[in-house]
This record gives sequence, structure tokens and C-alpha cells, in this order.
Amino acid sequence: MTDYIIVGGGSAGCVLANRLSANPAVDVTLIEAGGWDRSPFIGMPAGYFQLMKTGQIDWGYHTEPQEHLAGRRLFWPRAKVLGGCSCVNGMIYIRGSATDYDHWAALGNSGWSFRDCLPYFLRAENWNGPRSPIHGHDGPLHTSRYGVHHPLSKAFVEAGIQAGYPYRDDFNDGEQEGFGPCDSTIKASGDKRVRASTAFAYLHPVKERKNLRIITKALATRVIVERGRAVGVEFLRRGRKEVLRAHQEVLLSGGAINSPQLLQLSGIGDPAHLRSLGIEVTAALPGVGQNLHDHLSVGVQCRSTLPNSLLTYIRPVRAAAALARYMWDKGGPGAYHGVEALAFVKSQPDLIAPDIQYHFEMIMYRENGRVVIPEHGFTPLFNISRPKSRGWLKIQSADPTQHPRIQPNYFSDPDDIRVYREGIRIGREVLAQKAFDPYRGVEYAPGPQATTDAQIDQYLRENVESVYHPVGTCKMGSDEMAVVDDRLRVWGVSGLRVIDASIMPTIVSGNTNAPTIMIAEKAADFILAAGVRGAGAVDAVAAVPA
Repeated sequence: MTDYIIVGGGSAGCVLANRLSANPAVDVTLIEAGGWDRSPFIGMPAGYFQLMKTGQIDWGYHTEPQEHLAGRRLFWPRAKVLGGCSCVNGMIYIRGSATDYDHWAALGNSGWSFRDCLPYFLRAENWNGPRSPIHGHDGPLHTSRYGVHHPLSKAFVEAGIQAGYPYRDDFNDGEQEGFGPCDSTIKASGDKRVRASTAFAYLHPVKERKNLRIITKALATRVIVERGRAVGVEFLRRGRKEVLRAHQEVLLSGGAINSPQLLQLSGIGDPAHLRSLGIEVTAALPGVGQNLHDHLSVGVQCRSTLPNSLLTYIRPVRAAAALARYMWDKGGPGAYHGVEALAFVKSQPDLIAPDIQYHFEMIMYRENGRVVIPEHGFTPLFNISRPKSRGWLKIQSADPTQHPRIQPNYFSDPDDIRVYREGIRIGREVLAQKAFDPYRGVEYAPGPQATTDAQIDQYLRENVESVYHPVGTCKMGSDEMAVVDDRLRVWGVSGLRVIDASIMPTIVSGNTNAPTIMIAEKAADFILAAGVRGAGAVDAVAAVPA
């Protein structure tokens, strides 16, 4: 028996484990399907390309064939390790636009405006820059700014200004439009730099607390619900089924795939779908697994006239030397994640906020870095910030080890591909500016021959890849498709919450890791407040939204 069971030790779960166990009066148990974050490539900022290639700590998900992406099945890596995707992501620290959170609040989610969420971003953050009211300086999560130093990155920012876009010194104050430097979840001290995953920032410092138990290599198979209340979790470990019961609450932090999967396995979801698989319905919530959406990336790739890209550092001999140097003193090329500059722009001037995000990459690659193009070049890589296409996720059987079907329905809304066309146009416009004159070679992709909408659309359909930002499958709200309320309590089941990116009703304009950490910080306050009132068993919502 424990007070709180956290299922999933990822970006959100590690935050919850830290914040809840800070109260010595409660017992907390964290259950994680993966192991400890021991791979040397996790801490090394340049190591994420290697992690993507090997799949050592990955669930190995792929989407269903995508009708509007030339029938392709897209790779969807999800980390299976303590720290979750904060151990394998690109380390970009972006909160999103203030309008994202204000929209959540306008949907009826009280307490989720940007003004309401900002204190939790600040509480989490330990920014190593000058003191600022828009950055936190005392939190567990180390953030830093490498700065715009590489000649190619400087050219990108200068070209943006030459094209008429503003310079932006900080993208994390809620306003985003412009070109400027990138912040990262990296602990920096001089030339030494280490990835700040949530395992590194939140879990390792407190893992010896006597009231915190961490169970690894344990696959949660079912939430145990008795008389409408979540009372425990069933899981597989070492080939055996085990059960742990919770005195207060069960907290799901498995992410946008695993949280809805576990709910469905537990009989919480669309009744017709569950019954077709022989699963007894515990709570009829048709929104579980629905509202799936994600960011897709693609870029304008341009050859460089000079041998000045990051290709130099990934050739085998140089890469081996960089790894050895990093293992020695946490410095050198291995301490560099390769992105110095970002941009947020509007596809149409009358938009209230930018809807396209660029990461400037000083290299050319395919399949999100798993295949490097062996020529010097650079790429304004971009995604549209607020896609309209929506998909779904469904379990295929009652077997918890079988992957669910993942159907994002990319480009099912034709407005999405229209905005991507604008992203190509703007990327080309920026690369055509004077700042790139010393470096601009022949466009590699889409290529100078791609000029019509049909040609650009073909390039997009054949080349876009997921940025690995799935959200929305347990959305927060009060409509008939909502899964949790604005305190993240599952509708119709008391003592059960979902706390991860799956609760986002709409995706944020930027990378999703920082918002996920904020969600967990905010949820910890909800949970502790309910526990102090002695209301862990009755505080959760008892009725399904009509």
C-alpha cells in the first residue's frame, strides 16, 4: 500500500515524484516500464542523434499508413527510461505562445491561462542567464543559452531581419514573433554542458528519500477500479503479475500514447470499442485516444559553398574523438546540440500569433537525423505550430504488450498543407537574403525545379516527419469528448488523474517538453492540496460530462 502511485517516470512523472515526496507525511511509488538513465549518450547534448538511431530506450512505435503522406508509416519514438522523452529530445526550451494557454482557459479550463501557468514555468526553471522576471532561477530544471555564434546561425538571424522580421531576444515571455537565440534544457558551466532531463533535474537529487519508492522495468497493465474509484495498479515485472494499491490517488503520466492505452486497457474509453475487445466498461469516455495531434517537420535544404557545416563533426573519426572528449571533461563538440537559433513567423499577417516555427540546422538530413546527407549544407527546418488535423489512438486487444494503433491523420485538414507551403516560401525568402551570400549553394531540397503548388505538395507529402510532439489524447475540458477536468481528474472515476501532454486540448506553439513539466508542477499543487484536505478519495470528479 502506498498513498500515491505514479505510472510513468517520464517528463511529468519525475516532476510528480519529486514534488509529492517532498511532503514526508505521504508515501509515493513511481512505476516505470524502462530502466535508469545510464546510457552515456543521454547526458551528452550531441548524443540524441545516436539515441534516435539505436532505439536502445525506445518503445518502437510507428503510425498507421498515412493516406495524405504517400502511404508512409512514420516513426514515432517514445522514450522507455526514467526521464522519458526529456532524455532523448532536442533539448529546446520553449513554453509556447501566451495565446495557446489563454485559448485553453477560453475553452472553460479555469486556471490555465498563460498568466496562471507562468508561475509554474518559473518554479521549475533554473536559468543561468541574467536575472529576469520571465525566468526562474531557483528551480530544479537547468536552462541555458549557448548563443548565436556559428557563422551560419548568425546568417540565419541576420537574414530574417533583412527579410523584414523582428529580432527577438527571448522566445519565452509569451510573445514569439521574430528571429533570435535558442534556450535549452542544458546545465551549463563554462564549456561543460549536460542535458537536464527530468530524471537528472528532479529524480536523482531525491531518489534516496525514504518515502519514495521507484520501481523500474515494470509494465503497468491495468488501473484497478472498484466501485467507481481507482484503488491501485496491476503491472508486470520479471514475468510476474503484481498489484500495488493506493490509499489516495493513481496518477497516469505515460504520455500521449501510453496513458490513453492504459485507460482503455482498464475499461475507460469508448464503450463500443472496449466491448469489441472483450473489455468490461468501467467508465464510458469516448474521448480517450481521440484528439490526437502532433507537429510535423520539413525544411528547405541548401548546399553550402564552404565546408562549414556540422557534417565535419559527425564523420566517424571526429565523432569518436568528440565522444572521448565529452567523457573526459563534459566539453568539446559533444557538449553542443547543434541548434543556436529559432524563428517564429506568421503565414498570414492578420494572425494573432505566429503559426510557423523554424529550427535552424547547420546540416542536411532526412528522417529527423537518422540519415545524414553527406554534403555540407544547412536547413531552416520548420513545423506549423497549430495543425488542424486530428487523429486517434486505439488498443488492438486486451494484451498490454501489444502496441496500439496510432492514426494521426496528418494533412487530413487541407489547411495544414497550405501553411506548410507558406513555410517553404518563407524559408526560401530567408535563404535568398544578402546574409547568406557567402554560403548559399544550390538548393538541395525541394530543389530549384519545385516551383508549383503541386510540386511543393509532393515534396511535403513524401518528406514531412513527426517532430515527436504528440498531444491531446486525454484532453482537458468539460465537453462530451473530454477525458479530464481542469484539475486533471478523470471524468467518472474518482482517485484517478492524467498528468502529461495528453491532457492538452490543443497543442502549444513550440516544443512540448517545457509545457509538460509545467503541467506536472501545477498538478502537484492540485494533488497536495486535495491530500491536505484529506479528500484524496472524494476530490476527484464523480460524474461524466453530459
